[in-house]
Amino acid sequence: MDPPPEPLKLSPAVRAFVEAQPVARLATVDPAGTPHIVPICFVLLDGRCYSVVDEKPKRSARLQRLRNIEEHGAATLLCDVYSDDWERLAWAMLRCHAEVLDEGADGYADALEALRAKYPQYRAMALDGRPLIALTPLRLSSWGVEGRTP
Repeated sequence: MDPPPEPLKLSPAVRAFVEAQPVARLATVDPAGTPHIVPICFVLLDGRCYSVVDEKPKRSARLQRLRNIEEHGAATLLCDVYSDDWERLAWAMLRCHAEVLDEGADGYADALEALRAKYPQYRAMALDGRPLIALTPLRLSSWGVEGRTP
């Protein structure tokens, strides 16, 4: 397997904005070209975003998002903040190279450790051996992020 491309270098403001978000929306495309979008827990680590298939109830362990990523190798991650004060609205959309990592892959253990550090709920879950989504940002669009105060 080829190594993932080098991640886009995010500005400090975009990186801080993405890191501060507790959830994001992951968009993939199924084989028929139909968009598929789900909220995910994620972590930004060494320029890449990671999300694990956790123990929350699911209909199947073979999730549509995993099949879509394996088929297309691409995904989009949207981090956003809504406020009734529209001066505070902001979003960052990362178009990414996407891949599914199995246990033992480069970055797998570090990503799980970072996810457990960010989400206390993950500390009690058996995540080892579960599929991990790795997203390498290649392009960025954002609005309201640069110069934003928390």
